Amino acid sequence: MSHFIHDSSLVDENVQIGKDTKIWHFSHILTNTVIGEFCSFGQNCVVGPNVKIGNGVKVQNNISIYEGVEVEDDVFLGPSMVFTNVINPRSFIVRKEEFKKTLLKKGCSVGANTTIVCGITVGEYALIGAGSVVTKDVKPFEMLYGVPAKHQGWVSKAGNRLIFNDNNIAIDSFDNTKYKLSNDSIQIL
Repeated sequence: MSHFIHDSSLVDENVQIGKDTKIWHFSHILTNTVIGEFCSFGQNCVVGPNVKIGNGVKVQNNISIYEGVEVEDDVFLGPSMVFTNVINPRSFIVRKEEFKKTLLKKGCSVGANTTIVCGITVGEYALIGAGSVVTKDVKPFEMLYGVPAKHQGWVSKAGNRLIFNDNNIAIDSFDNTKYKLSNDSIQIL
């Protein structure tokens, strides 16, 4: 087998798990879930059913990824962060046909104990601070935090805060990549 599943975890039938992916203690992967290569799932995670996870995704402890959520490559999900999939849940009304799609795009990071309200998109390389409540779409490279989460600046692919000069150009000290702020969005130069 080219992946690792701890003995205490359950994996239902009709699940695809990529090579070098690790699923640790007390997790449950439900049917029709697809998990990419080089992923890591901490203890006590529930994924699915019908969820797609990309390559290189890090899912920390105590996270449930419900139907309706899609996670692209290289996403980081901090410990105990929360997804939702119904906008107006009631215990006495079945709303499985009303699941809202939530999309986490390549390279974004979600801090510990954050709540992502369903039906939004988190853009590429966005950074969401710990303990936030995200109720609207997040732009690529945007940094936000708070309750509700609000725009706090911009970050590089490496997650460093971008400081722009008078020409709206920032250089990331991690790899010297240049970023331009134009029309409230980021372009890599």
